[in-house]
Amino acid sequence: MEMSKVNADNRAVIEDLSISFPRPGDEDLLVVEAVSFTVGVGEFVAVVGPSGCGKSTILRVLSGLLSANGGTVLIDGQEVSQTPDHVGFMFQKDALLPWATIDENITIGAELGGVPLEDRPALVASLIDMLGLAGFEKAYPKNLSGGMRQRVSLGRLLAYQPTLMLMDEPFGALDYQTKIRMGRELLRIWEAERRSIIFVTHDIEEAIRLADRIVVFSARPARVAAEYIVNLSRPRNLSEMRGNAEFNRLTHAIWSDLSMPT
Repeated sequence: MEMSKVNADNRAVIEDLSISFPRPGDEDLLVVEAVSFTVGVGEFVAVVGPSGCGKSTILRVLSGLLSANGGTVLIDGQEVSQTPDHVGFMFQKDALLPWATIDENITIGAELGGVPLEDRPALVASLIDMLGLAGFEKAYPKNLSGGMRQRVSLGRLLAYQPTLMLMDEPFGALDYQTKIRMGRELLRIWEAERRSIIFVTHDIEEAIRLADRIVVFSARPARVAAEYIVNLSRPRNLSEMRGNAEFNRLTHAIWSDLSMPT
């Protein structure tokens, strides 16, 4: 296990986090147990683990949507007790408003982020252009492909101007080629803006291709089974990486961690 050094300038700190859910007539279900990790300013951290282990639950705690039973969660040094300012959440399903056009959906992010009214049109226009959505400004979500809908979701998240982006398997429902393209798009934006990202995925190759660091969770209750720094130069081309010894070492190590009994 390759534990990274704690960055003194952390965007997020999770320390000894435990989360349980009540079950009528039975003991509480322990979902997360004593989880600790950090996310540095501008760092891209992927979280990998088995289905149902509590990855998404931790994102909900970070976003203030759920309270933990124990431990500490800090965003920019402040304990999370409600929804923190400028922490954005992107889900696997796009959750776009079906009655709103593409530019209106993205504008909602700018509105929630407190972008001044007079600045919103220029911001939305720049995001639409950056995400390759020009010409679809007045289209509705039902008229777009799955990949385009996720680009709109990403645009809405960026319009909110978060300092920490929580991404819960945002490309998991897409076909393989679209998933690769969306990953490239996300990296391009991240490299330009260096926002901190926590990216939950089941896909080990996706985690290695995107992240600076990978946190591996055990099966439920989630514990940190391992942590790896990804020492691969960028840009990372998946077909080329598959012949790279370090890529293969990381892939094998993470698979082994996920296969370990709890």
